[in-house]
Amino acid sequence: MIDVRHLHRVFRTKKGTVTAVNDVSFTVERGEIFGFLGPNGAGKTTTIGMLCTLLRPTSGTAILNGFDIVKQPHDVRKSIGLVFQDPSLDERLTARENLEFHARLYRLPKNLARERIDRMLEMVELVSRQDDLVKNFSGGMKRRLEIARGLIHHPRILFLDEPTLGLDPQTRCCIWDYIHQLQREEQVTIFLTTHYMEEAEHCRRIAVMDYGALIGLDTPAGLKKTVGEDRITMTTVHVKQATAYLAARGLSPLGVRGREVVFEVQNGEAFLPSFVKQAPFDMLTINLTRPTLEDVFLRMTGRTLRGEGDPVGVARSGRRR
Repeated sequence: MIDVRHLHRVFRTKKGTVTAVNDVSFTVERGEIFGFLGPNGAGKTTTIGMLCTLLRPTSGTAILNGFDIVKQPHDVRKSIGLVFQDPSLDERLTARENLEFHARLYRLPKNLARERIDRMLEMVELVSRQDDLVKNFSGGMKRRLEIARGLIHHPRILFLDEPTLGLDPQTRCCIWDYIHQLQREEQVTIFLTTHYMEEAEHCRRIAVMDYGALIGLDTPAGLKKTVGEDRITMTTVHVKQATAYLAARGLSPLGVRGREVVFEVQNGEAFLPSFVKQAPFDMLTINLTRPTLEDVFLRMTGRTLRGEGDPVGVARSGRRR
């Protein structure tokens, strides 16, 4: 559904040039939930801007739903829906009026627009509030309405930029129910950015960007394997006996502190039962922890704080000034 081919984008500033995206290539399958992660300034916003035809690539291109973003931008726009990170609803209109206005922009026939609006309001559970002004909506209600608006014209690809940012856990869970419903029932391809690592677990595959380059692309489980194996933390009064037993099994402790022994194994869930049963010493506690996507993210991108926004924001703010 998405075929990105050597995308490259350079911005000119007063201080010279800034390479926001550097030779990025990847594909997204039809109906896939695809995660796009990276720290501030990694180039995510610039990449999405090019895919959505808001920015023209310096070189390279991408094919969305069979259409070239450079040669066929209007056909690409008909194929995509976009939910921005920042609110973009007209708060002086009602929920239904916001959807009607969007349907007119896409030139949907009145009968078809009415049918789709009714369907979208029902899906995001806003039928009872459809005639209320959006300025009176909660943050979660506005987010649900924005998702409905992005789907009015039946896009084949939906771009979600931080769709649950600032929402409470219940609303975030509700939003994800809608996303999975779309993917399951409509076969909509979801292209998602998020800084919530637990949300990235919903994605079938995840791409990680940093400094304008693609530095990782795999399933969540595959990315976690790059960080390390499952970690076992064991406490025992027989530390010397425990370390000798581990050595006999070809395992080396990562650390020993007091009564605590830490080591790593593959497939810890299967390893633990037999280990506990066969160990010739008593254990006080034993605990299994697995690498998380946050571990992956920090390992790949480092722990250094970054500035807000990617280079496209810097270039735009300079032009505005």
